[in-house]
Amino acid sequence: MPSALVVGYDPQAIPGVDGNALRATLEAELARFTDHGIDAAMTLVEFNDAAEPTLVTALTERPWDVVVIGGGIRKAAPLLPLFEHIVNLIRRHAPQAAIAFNTTGGDSVEAAQRWLRKP
Repeated sequence: MPSALVVGYDPQAIPGVDGNALRATLEAELARFTDHGIDAAMTLVEFNDAAEPTLVTALTERPWDVVVIGGGIRKAAPLLPLFEHIVNLIRRHAPQAAIAFNTTGGDSVEAAQRWLRKP
């Protein structure tokens, strides 16, 4: 069974956002992976000192086939350093994994599938 790790920004840490509702959306998306025959896990981080050890632990947990980086990390200009750091951590700790990008919390499965179908 192919595997995917979804890396996103912790919705509880986003000011002015209903963190519980967004978390429910992310959890529903995670469940969709199973429906598509993909073993998936999700790691949520904040832009702080805990991000790197959290990510390294998740990236080295197993040999992931693809790592999906969420739009919340990529699209926010203040998070550009975090985004760069995540890409480099993936290269270092999960070099076998393809890197994919979703556009919303609801299309991570499709982002992963783009790379899981590659020969």
